[in-house]
Amino acid sequence: MPEGQRADARRNYARILTVAEREVAVHGAGASLEQIARTAGVGSATVRRHFPTRRALLEAVSRERVEALRVRAEELSGQGDSRTALLEWLDGVLSYSIAARGLAAALAYDGAPADPVHENSCSATMEEAAGPLLRRAVRDGAIAADVTVGDLITLIVGIVLATEHHPDPAARANRLFRMAVAGLSPPA
Repeated sequence: MPEGQRADARRNYARILTVAEREVAVHGAGASLEQIARTAGVGSATVRRHFPTRRALLEAVSRERVEALRVRAEELSGQGDSRTALLEWLDGVLSYSIAARGLAAALAYDGAPADPVHENSCSATMEEAAGPLLRRAVRDGAIAADVTVGDLITLIVGIVLATEHHPDPAARANRLFRMAVAGLSPPA
């Protein structure tokens, strides 16, 4: 919540965020901003003043989940096999993204030029968190040297978005993720 706001603005922000969390959980990234405003008891201009873009709203809704993933990356950074640690973290990102509708959209790279005021902080946090895990796996020869955190996040976002309307999105997304990790070649 932005500091230095009046008390009523802080209350509006908190109310909008609470309603947005519920709406995104039910309707995903396409949750109606107008419905959020109505349910929060504010005008749509108030929602847009606090969250000038849909991405800003999705990032605010996803902030706690992203922070939990950052902490998990830290916990895994020195544990066991580097490939296993990286894949365990990515599996957590996948699980969170499936369960937390809207997180995948918040992590998506849309190709828009960087905006210092409304940058994609979710993606930046995830890149910073996963960097040590990926560097360790590359150093150990467990992951190809040209793989980037952005590649991995894009892969997960693509899988989650492609499977969100499947009858069992978690099972389908997990199958596709395992397939991507293993490659398409039959087991040796």
